[in-house]
Amino acid sequence: MTIAVRFNIQRGEFALNIDTVIPETGVTAIFGPSGSGKTTLLRAIAGLEHADNGYLKVGDALWQGNGVFLPTHQRKIGYVFQEPSLFSHLTVQGNINYGVARAKDESSAVVLQQAIDLLGIEHLLKRMPWQLSGGEQQRVAIARALATNPSMLLLDEPLAALGDDQKADILPYLESVYQQLDIPVLYVSHSRNEVARLADHMLLLDNGEIKASGKMSEIFTALDLPMAHQSRAESIIKASVSHYDEEFGLASVAFLGGQLSVAAEPLIVGSKVRLQVLARDVSITLEPQKNTSILNIIPVTIDAIVKESKSQMTVRLIADETALLSRITCKSAYNLNLKEGDKVYAQVKTAALLT
Repeated sequence: MTIAVRFNIQRGEFALNIDTVIPETGVTAIFGPSGSGKTTLLRAIAGLEHADNGYLKVGDALWQGNGVFLPTHQRKIGYVFQEPSLFSHLTVQGNINYGVARAKDESSAVVLQQAIDLLGIEHLLKRMPWQLSGGEQQRVAIARALATNPSMLLLDEPLAALGDDQKADILPYLESVYQQLDIPVLYVSHSRNEVARLADHMLLLDNGEIKASGKMSEIFTALDLPMAHQSRAESIIKASVSHYDEEFGLASVAFLGGQLSVAAEPLIVGSKVRLQVLARDVSITLEPQKNTSILNIIPVTIDAIVKESKSQMTVRLIADETALLSRITCKSAYNLNLKEGDKVYAQVKTAALLT
């Protein structure tokens, strides 16, 4: 099942031209610079923007096109904006009940309680909005959106107004919601860190058009796209915990292509994690090294090499099905005589757990 989207929207000098298919599972990040059309696309999906010859089909349900246009209140969506926009005269419980009343769905009570539990707001239900922190208000806004029992959740930069500490507090709750609720989530963001942590799929927008779409991890490491050439170029790897070393505080995590040791608090064997590996923390050697402080040395194949400047190159490495970026000097690439197709070893100096 998929979400078929086709919109043509003209607003002055700006035009949004979208024709794509979005997975109906997982989190799809809508990513791009300011003014690229991210919010306009989300509003069009919600029915808040008129699109000439627009077309939107969610699974088997036609929401827009061929003479059909479901108004926003008939589209089973939950919408969360940058600002929580809670009703100031209602308690947290009252705000959430507003969503339940809108849903008119017998299963809403069950969904609501699940949302309250996942977002950890049970103890906040009797408080007024002004008694909540910014992160708590946004958690309540998400719960209110989920209380409508939506078939799709739309989030428009929900963390943009929060400080770093508040973002760190709310991200685990967002992860719980996405993992436990079986509905597609469209997540607008300009933060690559949020996308790396939360998204499964990605739409990369630029000037109103889709520059790329696909798995988030593939777009991050594609050398024909801009993200792999930025100063903080990175690889995002999905893995599972295979062992935890209590003595040294290291988790061994396995992925398609190998295994890495990562500094971490105790983790449950079998739990799913995401790793962030910066390209600048990956070096290349022709032979596996011994007597080195680097614990993670993985056999890889050079997939592609791109010169970034007079002094630096980006090398895309493949370990089985996993792509890994390495940022090295041109002199190192010359000294090692690196070529596409070479079998080499990636030395990962450090990797960070995102989940």
